[in-house]
Parts: sequence; structure tokens; C-alpha cells
Amino acid sequence: MSTHHDISTSEFELVSGLEIHVQLNTKSKIFSSDSAAFGAKPNAHISAVSLALPGALPKLNKEVVAKAVRMGLALNCTINQLNYFDRKNYFYADLPKGYQITQDNKPICQNGFLNVVLANGEEKRIGINRIHLEEDAGKSIHDQDEQFSFVDLNRAGVPLIEIVTEPDIRSAEEASALLTEIRKLVRHLDVSDGNMEEGSLRCDANISIREAGAMEFGTRCEVKNLNSIRNVRRAMEFEFNRQRELIIAGGKIIQSTLNFDAEQGTTSPMRTKEEANDYRYFPDPDLAPVHISDEWLAQMKFEMPALPSEISNYLVESFGLTFSEATIFAEDVPLLYYFNAALKSINTPKSLVNWLTGPIRALLNEKEMGVADFQLLPEQLADVINMVDDKQLTPQIALQVLIPALMKDNTADASVLAKEMNLMIQENEDELSVFIDQVLGKYDAQVQAYKKGKKGVLGLFVGEVMKLAKGKADAQKINELLQEKLK
Repeated sequence: MSTHHDISTSEFELVSGLEIHVQLNTKSKIFSSDSAAFGAKPNAHISAVSLALPGALPKLNKEVVAKAVRMGLALNCTINQLNYFDRKNYFYADLPKGYQITQDNKPICQNGFLNVVLANGEEKRIGINRIHLEEDAGKSIHDQDEQFSFVDLNRAGVPLIEIVTEPDIRSAEEASALLTEIRKLVRHLDVSDGNMEEGSLRCDANISIREAGAMEFGTRCEVKNLNSIRNVRRAMEFEFNRQRELIIAGGKIIQSTLNFDAEQGTTSPMRTKEEANDYRYFPDPDLAPVHISDEWLAQMKFEMPALPSEISNYLVESFGLTFSEATIFAEDVPLLYYFNAALKSINTPKSLVNWLTGPIRALLNEKEMGVADFQLLPEQLADVINMVDDKQLTPQIALQVLIPALMKDNTADASVLAKEMNLMIQENEDELSVFIDQVLGKYDAQVQAYKKGKKGVLGLFVGEVMKLAKGKADAQKINELLQEKLK
């Protein structure tokens, strides 16, 4: 690499903004009643509207507007209560109308922001320029025939929101923190499944560099269709270095649209960038403007669930959770529902947290299921934990015997079943005393060692007494009785 001027890496900074396409998880498409489901046979989910047959008219899906507004509220945006659709004209084999219905100068949401937390704990605010509604295009498939490309229009007309950030991103880490947060939000708000592998969340990154301290922006290149958070990071790092080396060598950045090669980790030009006026935007005459009434907006605000960051803070303050424990609950909506339902019957909330993040989580992972499919009802689990906390049941028996039995019968009462199965700790000191005598008689050498100060053997005695008691004794109680006898 030839260096004309001496410019060190630190003298350049990355400047980036993302355009994030989120596929909404409505049952039907944005302007027709065709199914929007993923994975059907090619062209199974189409009709006159998806095919753009002459005279077929679009009709707006109300649920799409509601989901866009929820996302706008979560990203602190102003909601435009009057917004309308525009036509973006370009010719593409899988865009049957010859234009895409989108929103140009009056999008549904504007001027928001999102705070993201970086690895060093620092908080960074990233501006959200706008969120607009649009329809997806179909899909061209080029490798199934030697002479022809095939077109699958299942995806044509599937509803999207496009979230456009301000050019506030200064590192690949900030970009990946933002995307992680957006993916968390769309799932939490039930706006999208956020599945990047299926294309439900796709991202284009505008990347430029400038000398540190400069105010004006450099020439930007847009990298298209990044389908994983890792690839966004890789594309940014590659582009930063490519542009830096080009400038140091005295070259010039050409504004262009780039493709990212995931295998090589490199970018390559697709086309030089067209200007917005090449698309000849104009309001779509077939669609009435969207009016969001004050009442409807108020209702949508009222129905907004608490956001993950609010939930985390609440859990930390109310129940003394650590930040990482709180994050587990905030990011797993079914787990949070389960926790809230069990709270009504639990005596010690922190015990519930410890069980859900520890043994219950391990049990669910082992069975490869989510808490939503867990056969044990929240109130049953609360009863079991209360019994363990009250020293009526040992944790081992609860986990290995009682919980599996309750999972087979979620109508059973935990304490009744524990008694029927004879699992309760039996506070029979006379019986325990007999077991302790048997164990101490058997391990005379260790008893002598204990008396000489080797306290570690106590654990052995407790374990042996527990075996004789068939696990139905409180370890702490055994411990106390043993120490009495050994005095």
C-alpha cells in the first residue's frame, strides 16, 4: 500500500447510518388478503393484486399501520397522524407493477431515537430519521434453469417497515448493538419474528469515512442486504479499511451501491447510485391518505407493553436482580409472563428468580422447549418453591421427583401430591438420631479425624444420613444434630 501523506488509522472515523427493513408478521399482505406466510411453494400466495393485473386495486391492511405505530412509539418518534403512500418507479423482473408502493415525503413516523448500551457500559444515542411503510418485492431465482429466470411472487406485497437511522453510528460495535436492540424490540412488540435467516430483518448500511475532527461527511457507499448482525460488522470493518486505503493512496471514493460477499468478507460494486429523483416519486392515486385518529393513537399508546429496558430496571429495583438476570426476563416475554403469574403465589420472589434462571432453565434447555410449552403451571411451581423454602421438601426431591410428577398432571395440587408420594421432609428427630448413630458408628476413623479438627468430613456424614432418610430430611437440621452429637 503506497502512502502519499502520513495519515494514521486514528485520523479517520467511520460514519454510518442503517436502513433496516423489518417484515411485519401480519397474517395477510399490506394491500391484499393474500397470506404473508413464509415458506410456501412458489406463487402459492398470490392474487390479482399481487400480480398487479389491470384494474386490481390495493386496499390497506389496518394491522400494518398499528404495528408501524407501535415501533414508532418504542423508538420515541413523532407519529404523523396524516400520512400517505407514494409510488417509487423502477423496473425489476419481480416487481410486477413496475413501481413499489412506499412512503416518500410524509412517512408514518419521524424524528425518534434509540439508546444503546456498548460493551464498556457507555450509552450511545442513535437518531431515528424516519420509519416508513412499504411493500416487499418478489424474488427472482436464477439457478433453476439454463435459459430462464424464475419469479416467485409470494413475497410481493408482504408488509415492511423501513427504519432509517441518522448517520450517528461511529463503529461496527454501535451498529451491531443497534441491530440487536431493534431485533429485541420487534420481537417484544410482536411486530415481526426478527428472523434474519428468513429475511424478516434485513439491513443496508451507508458507510463513509472522514478525517477525525472534520464536520462534513465523506462520500458514502451503500452496502445492500446484510442478513446477519455479524455480516453488518464485517462489511463495516472491510469498507472502513477499503475507503481508508483508497484515500491514503490519493484515490477518490465513488458513490455506489455495493454487494457484500459473506464468504470472502469483501464488498464489490453493484451499480453507481441513482439519485432519488430517478425514481419519479408521486402520491399513489389508488390509496386514500392514512388518518390516525386521536382516539386510535391514544388506544395504541395505552396498549403498548413495557419495553425491555423498563422491565429490566423495574426487576433490578423491585426484586434485587442483577442486571444480567433482569435481561433474561426482559428479553423472553413468555418467561416474564410465567414469572408474573407465579409471583402471585410465591413467598420469596428472589427464590422464584433463582429457580427460573437456574434449575428450571436447565430443565427446559435439556428438553429443548420454551417456558410457553412448560407443562408445570406457574402456581404449581410457586407452591413447590414455597415448600422448599419452608424446609418441607429438599431441592433435589423437588426437582427430580415432584416437578416431573406435576408435569404429567397440571391439575394436581403440589403439596397434596408431595404428601401422597411421601416426599415431605419428616421432622422426626428420634428417627434422624438413630440414622446419625448408625453413620457415626460406621465411620469411626472419620469421627476421630473430625474431633482432631478435620471439619470437612461433616459433609460425608450429612450425605450418608440423607441416604438413610431417603432424601426426606433437611440437610441443615441433620447438620445441627450431627454437631450436637459430635460435641
